[in-house]
Amino acid sequence: MAGGKVVVGMSGGVDSSVAAYLLKETGYDVIGVTMRLWQEDPDREETGKECCSLSAVSDARRAADEIGIPFYVMNFDEVFKKNVVDYFVAEYLHGRTPNPCIACNRYVKWEALLKRSIEIGADYIATGHYARVVKRENGRYAISASKTDKKDQTYALFNLTQDQLAHTLMPVGEYTKEEIRAIADKIGLRVANKPDSQEICFIPDHDYAGFIARMAGEKTPQCGNFVTADGTVLGKHKGITHYTVGQRKGLNLAMGHPVFVTKICPDTNEVVIGEAKDVLCRELYADQINYMGVGEIKDGMRFLTKIRYAHKGAMAAVYKENESKLRVVFDEPQRAVTPGQAVVFYEQDCIAGGGVIL
Repeated sequence: MAGGKVVVGMSGGVDSSVAAYLLKETGYDVIGVTMRLWQEDPDREETGKECCSLSAVSDARRAADEIGIPFYVMNFDEVFKKNVVDYFVAEYLHGRTPNPCIACNRYVKWEALLKRSIEIGADYIATGHYARVVKRENGRYAISASKTDKKDQTYALFNLTQDQLAHTLMPVGEYTKEEIRAIADKIGLRVANKPDSQEICFIPDHDYAGFIARMAGEKTPQCGNFVTADGTVLGKHKGITHYTVGQRKGLNLAMGHPVFVTKICPDTNEVVIGEAKDVLCRELYADQINYMGVGEIKDGMRFLTKIRYAHKGAMAAVYKENESKLRVVFDEPQRAVTPGQAVVFYEQDCIAGGGVIL
């Protein structure tokens, strides 16, 4: 039997609900918490697929009641607005493609929730992520792959700190999605067959550019030129916030063959267009480095490296440019290395560290 008090971040979905149940069955003193986050229009009609929505709060409260644990709603709208929404908008304005889930994990679901949880006497926080927390032979904590590769969520957790990991439980990482739904069904949770959340919670209509325009106001980038690498003008674009590196669809350029976005230049308000070969890249630079499973990275260390959530990973050697920047050299060229996304290094199924692509 385990012991201690744990606050479970309950999103109203099946994964976090079963996480709370599993921890209670193991012997923890469990408290369910749903985080109230910033929304542009709190009165909008919901699709039922968002996390942290009003309907999610109702689902989480009901699941907590069915499990038999106390439940609370905590307000994190200000920290979410600052660290997720404002960051998301600023990155797009600077021609980068951010990952808001990574920022939310680091600064809201862990930093803010953990601080609040410790203040009320909790020893741990827990989530329904498909990942595992392990302590390596070198004494460092790391995120490890879950039991099922289909639902592995380690990539978006690369920037958690050692202190945060020491106070984190992830019981769902020991199960497959099918097993989690079967447990929920067996104990009678009404969220057993609830669909997974599939949207950025603050942009439910997927119109990123429209959202950024509303948030940025007069700072919203205007139309500019599509250009080739040598500066030849190919046509007009709708504004740099409509594009990302590697994009092929929606360019509306009559080139007679597929072309791709290879670079976004906010200083000149230009979007550079190239051929398929031009979006292949063998090396990248990254900053905002977080060391997780290793205490530091020495020149030439090799890792399985992922450059986006759905990337299968590729072998690369890593070198320190300076104390805050790494150079990553892949064995084989990779497609669409995108500034603003995370680069994450894996060693024996554990996250060794990671950073943000420059």
